[in-house]
Amino acid sequence: MTAFQWLALVPLGFLFVISIGNLFRQLGRWRASLPWAILWLACGAAIAKPDLTVAAAHVLGIGRGADLVAYASVLAMLLGFFFVYLRLRQLERNITVLTRHIAITGARRPND
Repeated sequence: MTAFQWLALVPLGFLFVISIGNLFRQLGRWRASLPWAILWLACGAAIAKPDLTVAAAHVLGIGRGADLVAYASVLAMLLGFFFVYLRLRQLERNITVLTRHIAITGARRPND
């Protein structure tokens, strides 16, 4: 193992243990904790055994494992940004509904 592998695997292992701990302690919902645990595990596997990414890339018709990792990272970021965008839109709608409700219930007639 190279120095980089050791330096990368230690924090990834720590993050994996935290995610699994949150999953079992129910501090985080399983929908949030499980994907993070899988991500840390996949990153650790790719760093520990780089040949895995090469084999997966060839199966998918991509030339190099590094290209597969780059493509997957870009797709994951786009997906993450999309979900954050959807969540922000939902929060804006909720704030608008709440603001309207407060304005309507607190409104006074001109004669009051």
